[in-house]
This record gives sequence, structure tokens and C-alpha cells, in this order.
Amino acid sequence: MRVTDLLTAAGLGAMRGERLLFTGLSVTAAPGEALLLRGANGAGKTTLLRLLAGLIPIEAGTLERSVPAHWVGHADGIKPHETPRQHLTLWTEAWGGTPVAPAIDALGLARAADVPARGLSAGQRRRTALARLLLEDRPLWFLDEPFSALDAAGSDAVAGLITGHRANGGAIIAAVHGSVPITGARELTL
Repeated sequence: MRVTDLLTAAGLGAMRGERLLFTGLSVTAAPGEALLLRGANGAGKTTLLRLLAGLIPIEAGTLERSVPAHWVGHADGIKPHETPRQHLTLWTEAWGGTPVAPAIDALGLARAADVPARGLSAGQRRRTALARLLLEDRPLWFLDEPFSALDAAGSDAVAGLITGHRANGGAIIAAVHGSVPITGARELTL
């Protein structure tokens, strides 16, 4: 691992059942970088993200991560009775008491902040999940389809978060499909 790398993985391999997803894969993430993982559904993008985040064991290869990381996966993780404000408050209490209002504002959740999740749109639930990124400073973000279910304003808000995070020395690794508003990113197709 270079001194500046936040993450270095070499020779990674993964199987799903009896099917080889990838082998001999190497990945790095340095401050300010964005790496977009692309490929067909089932190609292994989420599996690779989960490996890099330490959520599942590595079957082959090595992984070094020098900084704490955030994970935002497909599932929003919000209970149906929780409001965005309640959900974010639970997380901030676990992580040290950062105010939730700036995260609510940054993701355009002010009007929906006190609506139970069962009454939110998929985009509002997605924005709530992504707002967790702002509750504790972690240099590395693993994002699985961060723009799914978002309207143009939501996509712009998330793109702004990513741009700001990178400008402050953070890095992201994201599984994506189609066109996304992230500039200057490297791409890895599985």
C-alpha cells in the first residue's frame, strides 16, 4: 500500500455458489478519488463492494484499508415507523451526537423529516440512507447504486456530497448503472 492510499486490494477473487464472479482483481483508492464499478446485473459489483468494506470474507487475495469507511447498500435500513429525523438521530447518537439538521437540509429532506418511512417515496428513503454519510466523518465511502430512485434534485444533492467529500480528501467506490453525475472518476467493469 502506498502511503497515500486509503485502500489497496490485490488478487481478489469471489464466487457466488459455483460461479466465479471475478479473480485476480486489484483495486486502490487514494484521497480525492472516485472509482465507479460497472457491469451487468449479477456481475459481482455488490460482492466486490462488500468485500472491500469488510462485510464478507475475502476468498482470495489481500486487502488493506487504512481508514474508517461508510457503507450505504441497496436497502435503506429505515424501519417503517421511523421518520428520517428519528432514523438519523439514532445513528448520530451511536456515533457521537452530531446534529442531524445539516444532513436533513443537505439531502433536501426538510419537508419529509417527520414523516414515517412507510409514507416516504423510494427516493426520500434513499436520501435518508445517504444522509448517514454526513453524521460521522469517514474518509472512505462504499456506495451501492447511490443514485437509484432519486429525482434530478436528489441526484444533484448526492453528486454535491460526493464532490465535497472528494475535495476534502475522501474517496468513494460506487457500484453504478448508466450515466451518473460524478466527474473525474476511474471505472472498473466487471
